[in-house]
Amino acid sequence: MSAVDELLAWARHELGHRADPREAAAVQKAGGLLVDIRYAELRERDGLIPGALIVERNELEWRLDPTGEHRSPEATHHDLPVVVICNEGYASTLAALSLRELGLHRTTDLDGGFQAWRNAGLPVV
Repeated sequence: MSAVDELLAWARHELGHRADPREAAAVQKAGGLLVDIRYAELRERDGLIPGALIVERNELEWRLDPTGEHRSPEATHHDLPVVVICNEGYASTLAALSLRELGLHRTTDLDGGFQAWRNAGLPVV
């Protein structure tokens, strides 16, 4: 097993339950954040999840830290439910764990990423 595969396995163990597409939609409906970290080319090619906050991966921690001066207005408190979404559910796992390290303890990621969302027949624009 490669080092990155080991890191991913450890991160998934640390996160525990990862959201499936319907659970992620329910988090959003209940007032939580869906955070799309896919790069622009993928968003342009495949579309967007309505209402998801777009944050490039390299800015994620700065935009989601509720105590930071560069935070997004949506990053209101550490108890905010957050589901991080990448294309297929790999990078989002590592990103979600990073947000947990910042104190966003209700963060997880979308198992299967945007592709799972779309394949579940959930809205895409």
